[in-house]
Amino acid sequence: MAETFSGSRGPFLEEPLLFEMDSPGQCGVDLPAPPEVSDRLGGLERTAPIGLPGLSEPAVVRHYTRLSQKNYGIDSVFYPLGSCTMKYNPRLNEKLARLPGLADIHPFQPISTVQGALELIDQTAHWLKTLTGMPAIALSPAAGAHGEFCGLMTIRAALDDRGEQRRRVLVPESAHGTNPASAAACGFTVDPIPANGRGRVDLAALKAKLGDDVAALMLTNPNTCGLFEDEILEIAEAVHRAGAFFYCDGANYNAIVGRVRIADLGIDVMHINLHKTFSTPHGGGGPGAGPTVLSAALAPFAPLPAVLHDQQGWRLVEHAGADAAKSCGRIKGFHGQFGVFARALAYMLSMGGDGLRQAAEDAVLNANYLLARLGGELTPSFAGPCMHEALFDDRFLKDSGVTTLDFAKALIDEGFHPMTMYFPLVVHGALLMEPTETESKATLDRFIGSVIGLARQARAGEAAAFKAAPVNTPRRRLDETLAARNPVLRWRPA
Repeated sequence: MAETFSGSRGPFLEEPLLFEMDSPGQCGVDLPAPPEVSDRLGGLERTAPIGLPGLSEPAVVRHYTRLSQKNYGIDSVFYPLGSCTMKYNPRLNEKLARLPGLADIHPFQPISTVQGALELIDQTAHWLKTLTGMPAIALSPAAGAHGEFCGLMTIRAALDDRGEQRRRVLVPESAHGTNPASAAACGFTVDPIPANGRGRVDLAALKAKLGDDVAALMLTNPNTCGLFEDEILEIAEAVHRAGAFFYCDGANYNAIVGRVRIADLGIDVMHINLHKTFSTPHGGGGPGAGPTVLSAALAPFAPLPAVLHDQQGWRLVEHAGADAAKSCGRIKGFHGQFGVFARALAYMLSMGGDGLRQAAEDAVLNANYLLARLGGELTPSFAGPCMHEALFDDRFLKDSGVTTLDFAKALIDEGFHPMTMYFPLVVHGALLMEPTETESKATLDRFIGSVIGLARQARAGEAAAFKAAPVNTPRRRLDETLAARNPVLRWRPA
C-alpha cells in the first residue's frame, strides 16, 4: 500500500478525534441566548469553557460516518465469530421495537397504562416456554451471564429450602467461560470436569466427582467446541441421582431451537440469549436479554418481578407474598430488557415454529459446509460433523512461522472479520467459525476461498507477509494488552 501525504488511503480518510477538529464559534445548532436567572450556584459557577468541541453539522455527520467505515459490522461484512452468533437481524424487528407505544413507555408508569406491554412480555414468555417445554421462566435477567446467575440463585434457594448445604458446582472445561464466574459469584466452589478425546464431557470423570455436596452441573450444549453432548440423557440421570440440579448454558440455543425440547433432555434450568437466537443486535455492549427457563422443581424460586393475568387484567408481582412466597428475590431493576422482548417476539411471530426450526437447521448446515470445504486445508480439532460452528486448530500452521493471531490479522485485509481465536481454551491455537443461518453459499464460498489462499500462503513460507498484516487498514497492529491495562480515557489538548 503506497503511503500518501495526507495519511489517508483512498476513501478511508485519516480521521482525527472530534476534539482535535474543534473550531471555536462553529455549532450545528443555533441556540437562543439563555434568559437571565438569579445565581443559585453558591460560588460554584463555571469559570472556563465546558470543553466540548465546536463543529458544523456536516463535519459531525462526516466524522461519525467515516468512523463507521473503520469498523467491521454485520451490516457490512461476513462476521464469523464463533461462540458469539453474529447473525443478521431483520429490520422488521427494529421497526416494530421503535413503535411509539413500545419505545416511549416507562417502567414507572401505572400498570393500567401498560397493559399491552405486559401482554407482550407474557407472549414472549409463552413462546420460550413452548419451544423449550419448560413450565416456568424468569424474564428479568439482562443477558447471558446474568441468566446464569439467575439460574444458580434459584438452585441455591431450592437447596436452602430443602435444608441442604450443597456448595460445589461442576463445570466442564468445554463450558462457556462465564459459567465458573457465575457459580463463584453465587457462593459456590467450582470443580472442573475434563473433556474426552471427542471434545465432549468425560462421563466417567463426571460420575466420579458427583457427591452429596454437589449443587449442580453447568453444561453448555451444544458446547464451545461446536459439538452436541450426545450423552446428555445419561449425564442428566447421573446428576439427578446424586440429588443435584442440571443447569444448561443456552448461549448456543440457535443451533437446536425448534429441533430439541430442553425439558426432554432432563435439564432443570437454562438461560436463553435472546440476542443470539431471537434477533436483536449483538455486540457493542448491548442490548441483550437472558430469560431463564425453569423446571417445576425450581419454578417456585423464580426471581421477581413476574407478570400475572387475573380478572383485573395484567399485573406485576414485585414482592414476595402469596404469589411468590419462595422467590429468590429481585435480581434486576424493573422488568427486564423490554426492547429486546419486542424484537424477539416480532422475530418469533414472523418466523413461526417451522421457520425457527429451519433457521437452526441452516445454521448447522452452513457450519458443516465450512468444515467440509476447509477440512482438507486446515486441521479440524475433532472428527465427525459439527453443530452450529466449525472448530479448527493451528496444526496446519506448524513450522510455518505463522500464528493463529497472524492468520486472523491477514483475514482482515481480505475483507472479513476474523473468526474467534484461541477459544475454546481446551484446543491449542483454536480458530472457531460460526457462519449462522443468514449467510448465503456465495458469501461462504468467498470466505472459504480467502481462508484456503491464506493457508497455502502460510505453508509456502511467506510468514513475513502475515507478520505485517493488516496493511490495508488505517490502524494496524496496536498494543492491545497495553491499551487494556492502561487505557487513555480522557483527551487533553496538546
